[in-house]
Amino acid sequence: MSSRPVTILGGLVRSLRFRSWTKNLFVFAAVLFGRQWGLRAISLTALGALAFSLLAGGVYLLNDVVDRKRDMLHPEKRHRPVASGAVPPGAALAASLLLAAAVLAASFSLAPRFALVGAVYLAVQTGYSLRLKQVVILDSLLIAIGFVLRALAGIELAEDMGFAVSISPWLLMCTFFLALFLAFSKRRAEVVSLGPDAEDHRAILKEYSPHLLDEMIGVATAASLMSYAIYTVSERTAEQVSPMLWATIPFVAFGIFRYLFLVHRRGQGGSPERILLSDAPLLVNILLWLASVIAVLRVFPAGTSL
Repeated sequence: MSSRPVTILGGLVRSLRFRSWTKNLFVFAAVLFGRQWGLRAISLTALGALAFSLLAGGVYLLNDVVDRKRDMLHPEKRHRPVASGAVPPGAALAASLLLAAAVLAASFSLAPRFALVGAVYLAVQTGYSLRLKQVVILDSLLIAIGFVLRALAGIELAEDMGFAVSISPWLLMCTFFLALFLAFSKRRAEVVSLGPDAEDHRAILKEYSPHLLDEMIGVATAASLMSYAIYTVSERTAEQVSPMLWATIPFVAFGIFRYLFLVHRRGQGGSPERILLSDAPLLVNILLWLASVIAVLRVFPAGTSL
């Protein structure tokens, strides 16, 4: 095989952005809060997360083709395989279509309800890449909806596989507002770091200002915390999950406030997945939150009298 096909294949793999696959951990919400911790449930959910990661990878390829001219002007994005010329746009589009078709075909044959959510996700994100990311505020709302669809996909996958799980609407609302918080923070980081040249890199950034984004980040922050708090103390959660889940609220509060600190004092926020994997206090806090949730669910199962 000549070096050119090898270079293109390597570029296609890099374009799938493995680091961004941490977003698909939201697929595990159903089995975590549904107390389905058996090997079969975890393994099947991991396959579902992989399928969603591959769908997202197909969207990334499409997005890179659409944005390639603007990405060429960006200090970091110009190194992406499509923007740098390592991967031809035609090859990227072909790989995107093939990946999406293969994942959806396999999913519909094995888990149709999960596949339906995946198809909706693909449609929403395709619309985002082609046009809707140029609509102010809606661009961030669609990113947040993508996270909610990941959580819903986990629920439907569990149902397809025969596990009885459900997630409170309050937890889905928390997912939505948390993702919106991250999306607005990302926009703020782009506006601040790119300065007067921001519009050249992403046209929609001309509609945003740091002050406007700070206002919307504040609303999303409050809504995230309140949604999670209400979820943990609701009667449904006490009856179906645990009456002591409210004890995990401090970890959620610290995580959000730590992220705000990184955005405002460290100039970060442009890459949520990079922050997640590189900021030690935030990563430790997430692990402690996960450990505390599991501990509470084990020690104080649903219906426990306090």
